[in-house]
Amino acid sequence: MYNSDGPSYNQSTLSYEELEARLTARGDIVGVSKVLDAYEMARAVHEHQMRNDGTPYFYHSARVARILIDELNIYDVDVLISSLLHDVLEDSDAITRGVLEYNFGGYVAYLVESLTKDLQRAKNDPDAVDLEHVQSLRSASEDCMIIKLAGRLDNIRCLAFNLKRNPLVYLRNTLERYLPIADESSNKHLHKLAAEIRLEANKFLG
Repeated sequence: MYNSDGPSYNQSTLSYEELEARLTARGDIVGVSKVLDAYEMARAVHEHQMRNDGTPYFYHSARVARILIDELNIYDVDVLISSLLHDVLEDSDAITRGVLEYNFGGYVAYLVESLTKDLQRAKNDPDAVDLEHVQSLRSASEDCMIIKLAGRLDNIRCLAFNLKRNPLVYLRNTLERYLPIADESSNKHLHKLAAEIRLEANKFLG
């Protein structure tokens, strides 16, 4: 869980050493190595990217993994790898589905691809692309939705730091488009994420 006595939330992250310690405590040595390899790949892809709030983009990727581990107690290797890499296909010309499949297996490649939006199309019609993405997630693995909602939760926690140009639109789309998928599921992780998102949204809205 994030320690509010440290840096502001948007400036916090999950370091390589912190991730290694959390995973090593579980005893899966092979899994630790694979997740740490994904951490390094994601850090390299996002190395020169900054968010609108002025923080390194990679902090977001690392925090999504932290949410899964610390708040949901998820240690599934493929899900953690995918959480770290969930934006790499959008942000790198060098990383392809084939590269992900070769390094981390078919399920990781599937999860990351399922979480990837067409950013070029989104520049012209972001609403249509988002709606198509939501629709595709309805038939995707629930692991996709867990990662998606963890990412949305992290972003909503950063809205107070001017992360989004239209925070109210981001909140509305999250509440009206994404959370119904969680509400219709019996997955306890999705229910917890939905509850946390609603709590954070209420804080932001006052």
